[in-house]
Amino acid sequence: MSLQIIIVLVANFIISFIGTLAYSVRLVGVKTGKIAISLSLFNILMLVSRIAVTFQVPLLANYVEANPGSNNMLTIFNFIIIVSSVAAICGAFSIPTFQKLLCKAVQSFSMDRSISKLIIHSFCKSGVRYMKECISPPRKENVTSITFKELPVKIILLNLIAVAFLTVGSLAPIYACAISPNDRATCITLSSVINGIATIFMSIFIDPKLSMMTDDFIEGKCNEPEFKASIVGMVGSKVVGTVFALPLLVPCSYLIVFIAQITSWLFH
Repeated sequence: MSLQIIIVLVANFIISFIGTLAYSVRLVGVKTGKIAISLSLFNILMLVSRIAVTFQVPLLANYVEANPGSNNMLTIFNFIIIVSSVAAICGAFSIPTFQKLLCKAVQSFSMDRSISKLIIHSFCKSGVRYMKECISPPRKENVTSITFKELPVKIILLNLIAVAFLTVGSLAPIYACAISPNDRATCITLSSVINGIATIFMSIFIDPKLSMMTDDFIEGKCNEPEFKASIVGMVGSKVVGTVFALPLLVPCSYLIVFIAQITSWLFH
């Protein structure tokens, strides 16, 4: 396996891992009473994910261009998606630890009101010791105690679909370049075709509903078990969604090739 693909796999793991942790930020915000600060601090971590994206896409595109007609290209892309699934599972198991760490970060930032002090404290001796103390495996009761009635099934299914399309959103245009090398310049610019579907689901159906559920919990209209069950359900749909991305890769790639060829035909 080439160094390029190894870097892509590492970057993809980071992206999926951080994306899974994102679902727990609302729980931290509710627990600390500081939702805005919780989201703001998590956005710092999201910068790492965005940097990983900037490395992943050009490296993978360069690999496809350098290996035209490779027989194992689909296997590599499927393996990248499998790594996303593994990262989502690791992220799910890391949520209890991450919640404790983020709670402490929110409390520290609320007192010092300084990002630089927070970062310095995180890497000092006491900060590292606290991180070790925060390591906590998930409890089985968090899942087994959930009843079907507590789950927002519609939102969970929509999130599963959105995650599946987001997972292939950056991969399908690059694999489309391998399918149709003559249209690669157009294919690589058509990531919005797949990502747009996920963005619509996220922006219109999922994010507003999650925000409303958070407000309902704060106002006492939703009890804690129901709210936690919703978050657990969303995390589960994240894991399953990455798996569902596997059968979507090829049809989404051919859809992009079709649109690229139609575009070329119309304007030439």
